[in-house]
Amino acid sequence: MLMESDGPVPKKSRLVDSVDCAMEEAPSNAVNVNQSLYWTQWQILDSILPTGGFAHSYGLEAAMQSRMVNNQEDLRSFVIQVLENTGSLLLPFVYCASKSPDTAAWVKLDQLLEATLTNEVGRKASTSQGSALLRVAASVFTEIQALQDLRRTFLGSKSVSFHHAPMFGLICGLVGFDSEMAQRAYMFVTMRDVFSAATRLNLIGPLAASVLQHQVAPDAERMLQKWRDRDVTEASQTAPLLDALQGCHAYMFSRLFCS
Repeated sequence: MLMESDGPVPKKSRLVDSVDCAMEEAPSNAVNVNQSLYWTQWQILDSILPTGGFAHSYGLEAAMQSRMVNNQEDLRSFVIQVLENTGSLLLPFVYCASKSPDTAAWVKLDQLLEATLTNEVGRKASTSQGSALLRVAASVFTEIQALQDLRRTFLGSKSVSFHHAPMFGLICGLVGFDSEMAQRAYMFVTMRDVFSAATRLNLIGPLAASVLQHQVAPDAERMLQKWRDRDVTEASQTAPLLDALQGCHAYMFSRLFCS
């Protein structure tokens, strides 16, 4: 007669269980996925990629000089408003470009955003970041022929402006991001760059900025879910004060950032 025991499971039994688990997981690991693509996707979000994003403060420098952002709580509110405005105005362009990552669609989106942006400082920042992103992506991801063709055809052309949001969406689509992940990545990059600007403006320390970024992440996700998967015809400005502040950046006597 076998006796039940509450003691530890024998090593043999544990080994059999682990073998069973490995055998059960085998089919999911056998899915034919290009694993190297993940490294490309992560690199797009890496701050070491020299796309010029850290040269822009999204209006934070002007907000600080205008005494509208003075402390950590003000910074949190500012970041949330930037994310709200990014979601309402720019996410539709990221979504449409990533959903249909082809040259003809991208050209139309770029031209439409050029006509949409009325803030000269924000417009120049967008074109500067977008053209830098294309140059870097074409130089780094040489295996993506579409990027090489895009760079060869349009760099130096006056028919397009290389705005950042549609360019970001196009590249995300070409490297395998689905439209939802592309939109989430754009929100992340925006949030990351604002906090980076805050640390260089000495508004907050690096550790405190990391803590605050983690705390704001649920708000970023909420903004994403609110504004995701919208057509460009629904793009709108929800924070006109931020737009006005960023427009004042060019008039500041002393400034660290381009915008």
